[in-house]
Amino acid sequence: MMETVMDVVGVGAITLGAVLTLIAALGMWRYGDLLARQHVATKPQVLSLLLYFVGIALVVRSPQITWTMLLVIVFQLVTAPISAHLLARAAYRTGRVDREAYAIDELAEDLESTERQ
Repeated sequence: MMETVMDVVGVGAITLGAVLTLIAALGMWRYGDLLARQHVATKPQVLSLLLYFVGIALVVRSPQITWTMLLVIVFQLVTAPISAHLLARAAYRTGRVDREAYAIDELAEDLESTERQ
């Protein structure tokens, strides 16, 4: 009985992760602005991966696979915000971002103050 419940919850988590990935794909298609597309792509990145791995852990029930997936999740949680930040900053510096669209542009102020020094 317990194995059946774990299988159902696991498949549900995998399905929910797939739905989040599909929503991100649709957002990538819908938005044209680089930062909006990046936002849509990176938000479900960690949550979908987490749901996939929880689902797989519940279905497979192997300690080795579960610990490996936990390590992958930890590395993903650490590296995903850093890579997204660096990609956005690189896009800004190379002029691929519409700077006129922002009411507050703190990075421009920082870059100008750095150039003055």
